[in-house]
Amino acid sequence: MTKPPLALWLAAPRGFCAGVDRAIKIVEMALEKWGAPVYVRHEIVHNRYVVDDLAARGAIFVEDLDEVPADRPVIFSAHGVPKSVPAEAMRRGMLHVDATCPLVSKVHNEAGRHHANGLQIVMIGHAGHPETIGTMGQLPEGEVLLVETPGDVAGLVVRDPARLAYVTQTTLSVDDTAGIVAALTARFPAIVGPHKEDICYATTNRQAAVKAMASKVEAMLVVGAPNSSNSRRLVEVGARAGCAYAQLVQRATEIDWRALEGIASIGITAGASAPEVLVEEVIDAFRARYEVTVHEVEAAKESVAFKVPRVLRQTA
Repeated sequence: MTKPPLALWLAAPRGFCAGVDRAIKIVEMALEKWGAPVYVRHEIVHNRYVVDDLAARGAIFVEDLDEVPADRPVIFSAHGVPKSVPAEAMRRGMLHVDATCPLVSKVHNEAGRHHANGLQIVMIGHAGHPETIGTMGQLPEGEVLLVETPGDVAGLVVRDPARLAYVTQTTLSVDDTAGIVAALTARFPAIVGPHKEDICYATTNRQAAVKAMASKVEAMLVVGAPNSSNSRRLVEVGARAGCAYAQLVQRATEIDWRALEGIASIGITAGASAPEVLVEEVIDAFRARYEVTVHEVEAAKESVAFKVPRVLRQTA
């Protein structure tokens, strides 16, 4: 039977960002240096394939330091942790390695500087997300107020409207965040923003590629995990940019082929914590059903790389 033709558009950049790549390398290097098991507080990045692969090699993922034996190393995830976590690890004399993305650490440092200058912080982020918990946990309780929508701004109760600053989660929708910032500056004209955009380059670039691709395709798949903030934002950005069908899939096995019946074009991208092997798996699934012609939409070139902590680079 002749396969129907399909124009498959790939977003570039897509998949792993520098912070995710660094975090995974930290776990791999820790396993090489100290042997298994190595403990990781929370999923190192939000992708089940990555987590399962590292678990098979000897990483044990936990949610609390109480689950970590005192004689084994523990790694803090790329999302960052409240200050109380490394403080507790040091109190217990635990060997710990911080895999927090340097761009998340930048936000932590910004919040700390504003606090030192006597400003109260407003954080734009998603309640319950580990990055939000980690950033808010850099300062004493009450010093960071969380908003998720422009509507939340109206209900903010602040200490001094003239002494405020804002920071953001690094994986938000650029457009949604702009609306919240507009609401903040309208209500609090003196509020201080970041010197450089908190939403990271990788989030911005991947959303730009999706916007550029949306008008070219009838449907779009984002390869990523349901608990990945940046992946979920890509789905939303694709839908808002005019793509009639935008869905999140973790693996090729989750593709809803019935929903894609009759399409002649599809766009594929991947969240910043999704490995390229899963994108290739999805492409192969389409090649099995269609006569595929691959095109690429490139929004930016990325060359960012982050060093791993010195303790992992030192020889024994």
